[in-house]
Amino acid sequence: MAIVQIIPAPEPIDDFEGWLNAFAQTTVLIELAALLVCVLLAWALVRGLRRGLGLQEERSIWFGRRNIDGVLFPLALLCLAFVAREILAKHVSVALFKVAIPVLVSLLVIRVGVKVLQVAFSESKWVRPLEQTISWVAWLIMVLWVSGLLPVVLNELDMITWKVGSTTLSVRNVLEGALTGGAVLIFTLWISAGIESRVLRNATGGELSLRKAISNATRALLMFVGLMLALSAVGIDLTALSVLGGAVGVGIGLGLQKLAANYVSGFVILAERSMRIGDNVRVDGFEGLITQINARYTVIRSLTGRESIVPNELMITSRVENLSLADPRIYQSTVVTVGYDSDVDLVRSLLLKAGQSQPRVLSDPPCTATLSNFGADGLEFTLGYWIEDPQNGQGNLKSDINLAILAALRANQIDIPYPQRVIHQR
Repeated sequence: MAIVQIIPAPEPIDDFEGWLNAFAQTTVLIELAALLVCVLLAWALVRGLRRGLGLQEERSIWFGRRNIDGVLFPLALLCLAFVAREILAKHVSVALFKVAIPVLVSLLVIRVGVKVLQVAFSESKWVRPLEQTISWVAWLIMVLWVSGLLPVVLNELDMITWKVGSTTLSVRNVLEGALTGGAVLIFTLWISAGIESRVLRNATGGELSLRKAISNATRALLMFVGLMLALSAVGIDLTALSVLGGAVGVGIGLGLQKLAANYVSGFVILAERSMRIGDNVRVDGFEGLITQINARYTVIRSLTGRESIVPNELMITSRVENLSLADPRIYQSTVVTVGYDSDVDLVRSLLLKAGQSQPRVLSDPPCTATLSNFGADGLEFTLGYWIEDPQNGQGNLKSDINLAILAALRANQIDIPYPQRVIHQR
């Protein structure tokens, strides 16, 4: 059943003279006083609730910047007006409330639509034209309702029909479906806005991103369910959309296969623990520590402070060097060239002493100093050592060891030769 069928049409006033006569009665003053009392009671109710709950949010749907800006004020006023009309109808002839009730209903519909759209899509440019459209449609329906022309117009629109396959549609069905769908979607947006405000409250950092994703997914799901309910309420057979839904599902599946692969890869990484938070890895030429392993991606932070967001599929399908999978210790080395006339045993002892003097260098395995090459300019020695805290930096330790080696060689007058080239001239 569509929403326009739920609203009962009032008793129409036959002519303009009868309209004026109805408002010329002295009982209209009583109705006006009752309506004014309803306004004051609604204003006091909203003000009391606002102060009692401590709500000062401008983007709230129920409460706006002022007491009359939210949805609660027209809703409370409409309920009080209904009660006042029922009480007065038992004693006097009601005329003013025949106009006031439709006006308040239209005002409530406009306010609900406007506030929900402002909260749900605060930065969208098309919200303002849509708000104006809702206002014009609501006031038009109110005029037709008051004048008693709404049933006549609906019957005329019901006579304009056409066939779509085995289904017969009319202009009235289309309009009722549009209004019902709009009402359902606004209601679902209202619920999603409330869920979003609850989920995002007091969220910071990475938790904020996760909660925002949950909020967006919930909104999309609610809007989809609301649209299906709206189509079903109009009378459209949803089984006719099964073929289209299947095609759309296949397209979405093909488009999201990379996304699905990343999620599956994330679960595989977490399950087999081949990479863990805190491991030092090298992926696609980028080296750093794993700081986060999420469902879709892994965050790697280098020692320079840069962070790389790596899709989990890449962590599974490509070659990954985990420098701390079975053992956090890693090997480093530095190469020194000395002259051919240098004391080899003295050079080796100086290199070992320079390496062992650093507190970060492990004693087990011990440092090694080897003659690795007979270079063109001198003897090349390699000092090798192990560390177990690469997260504290590797270049800084290598620099300290090189400085210690340079100081030891200079203190013992061991020459570090310049590159030598021999030129033969004929």
